[in-house]
Amino acid sequence: MTFDVFGDFETRGYLRNVAGLKDLAQVKLLEHRAFMMRVDKALAALSRRKPLTYPDILRTHAILFGSVYPWAGRDRLETAPHTNISRGGFDRMFAFPQDVRRALEYALRQGNDPAFMRAKPGEVLGSLAHAHPFLDGNGRTLMTVHTVLANRAGLAIAWQETDKTAFLSALTREIHLPGDGILDAYLAPFIRPPMPPREQAEGLRVLRTLGSAPALG
Repeated sequence: MTFDVFGDFETRGYLRNVAGLKDLAQVKLLEHRAFMMRVDKALAALSRRKPLTYPDILRTHAILFGSVYPWAGRDRLETAPHTNISRGGFDRMFAFPQDVRRALEYALRQGNDPAFMRAKPGEVLGSLAHAHPFLDGNGRTLMTVHTVLANRAGLAIAWQETDKTAFLSALTREIHLPGDGILDAYLAPFIRPPMPPREQAEGLRVLRTLGSAPALG
């Protein structure tokens, strides 16, 4: 089923992307190009903000994907307040629209605490992912935020060494069983010292598209 929260897929394309494209592969290519071009700018903007806040996450999404989606930087409570997101048949995997901000602020309380972030970077990422604040572009936006939080806590994650399938499996289990240390255990072998901004950006550029389009719930 096409992910069509606005009800105008046939006339305006997938999620009203600026090119009016209906082919998801083509839209993902637009997203990828936008991310590759703007990740440095997003990291620079985040570096000037401390601690990171909810508006910083919205701003990061707008920087990364404003050239793709006219609603970039607006969360699901604003763009689709009556639509829940499900994946794999689970309709409670992600926060309901009215709970998105609360979920993100909880994740940021964890991530802005350097001691917590050093001890549990996987739990922080799981908390961010559970919030699922946007209709699309969540993975790269939240990984960018997570990279800055990790760097401030004195670590980096060698994403280029991780396996996409194994990572997504661990992330999914982390969201279902928060606090059980599932994603922390997976990421442990990939923890490295913090990196300068240019290397942070390059580390993010190696990321592949995270998951598939969600479903209406």
